[in-house]
Amino acid sequence: MLTIRRDLVDAMVAHARRDHPDEACGVIAGPDGSDRPERFIPMLNAARSPTFYEFDSADLLRLYREMDANDEVPVVIYHSHTATEAYPSRTDAKIAAEPYAHYVLVSTRDPHEHELRSFRIVEGVITEEPVEVVESYRFAHTGPDDVPEL
Repeated sequence: MLTIRRDLVDAMVAHARRDHPDEACGVIAGPDGSDRPERFIPMLNAARSPTFYEFDSADLLRLYREMDANDEVPVVIYHSHTATEAYPSRTDAKIAAEPYAHYVLVSTRDPHEHELRSFRIVEGVITEEPVEVVESYRFAHTGPDDVPEL
């Protein structure tokens, strides 16, 4: 399950709307080992395409160096679909290279509403997962006993 703050969801949707009709893309980094998205990093779609996204290789190298320096990992890798549902394409599955990341898709095909879904993609196998949107992580679901984080 992906547990994510509402402000981060709002930021992804706003980025997707801004870049429409081209696909938007970006990363939400979080502390290594936490599975908690924290730092929103919108990226430029180097392909500038309504049907495909591609991170600029120099920007991606800088991002990974920055995350390494901050002991962060890409918890969420997101992009938008501008004319189709929020489901990974064959190309999306093929280029997914982070087996521990949540791949979030935002569909902006409807100008008044958005669709947001999350997936794990490992070796091309796509598995949808539930998304829990929370106001803060302090009271997010943390396990079977639902004990808040301190």
